[in-house]
Amino acid sequence: MLSEATREKLKGVSTATLTTALFKRNFRNQFIQDVRPLNPGLPNMVGEAFTLRYIPAREDLDGIQVFEDREHPQRKAVEECPPGAVMVIDSRKDARAASAGGILVSRMMMRGVAGVVTDGGFRDSPEIAQLQMPAYHNRPSAPTNLTLHHALDINNPIGCGDVPIYPGDIIVGDGEGVVVIPAHLADEIADEAVRMTMFEDFVQEQVLAGHTILGLYPPTTSEAVAKFEAWKARR
Repeated sequence: MLSEATREKLKGVSTATLTTALFKRNFRNQFIQDVRPLNPGLPNMVGEAFTLRYIPAREDLDGIQVFEDREHPQRKAVEECPPGAVMVIDSRKDARAASAGGILVSRMMMRGVAGVVTDGGFRDSPEIAQLQMPAYHNRPSAPTNLTLHHALDINNPIGCGDVPIYPGDIIVGDGEGVVVIPAHLADEIADEAVRMTMFEDFVQEQVLAGHTILGLYPPTTSEAVAKFEAWKARR
C-alpha cells in the first residue's frame, strides 16, 4: 500500500528522474508511450493503479443501451475506483473512439480519484483540461467508445502504452508524461529520486554558472563531490 510519506516524495520528483532510478534496476519500459497531459500545469499525479480494459467492440454487444446496465464495467470502474487511486485504461492505443468523457472524469474527480490515464483518447477534452484532476491521453476523440471499444473487466493486469501495469502499481504523472513504478519498489525509488533531484538541482545551478559537466555530471571528481556536500549543507 502506498504510504503518505512516499506519495509526498513522488509529488516532488519528475518522471524523467524516476525512469532513471528504474533503469538502474534494469526496468527499461516503465514510461507510458504516447500519452500527454491535458492540463500540464497541475501538480504531479500520484496513486495506485486501478485498471479498466477494453477489447475491440462487436456490433451485437455494444449498442448504446449497454450503458443502462449498472454492471457495465466502464460505469462500475468509475464508481469503484478508490479515492487516491489512478484509473488506468487499456484502450489498445486506439484513439479513434473515446475511452471516456468529461462527465465520467468529473465523477471520478468528485469521488477523490487522483487522476486518469488512457492510451486512447478522451472526448470533451477541452472541458477535462479545465478540471482540477490530472488526465492523460493520446489525443482528443469525439466518437463514443462503443463504436470501437468493449469494456471487458476492471482491476486486472493490463497493457497501457506498451507498459505492463498491475493493479496497485504506483502511477506518477507530470508535465511530460506518466511512469509506472512496481509497487514493491515504490519506497526505495521515491527515496532515490528525492536524492537525485537534489543533485540535479545542484548540477543545474553549477552549469548555469558556467561550470563544465565533465567530472560534475556524473560526479567523478572529489572536488565535485565536496562541492555538492557543501551545497547541501548550505541548503
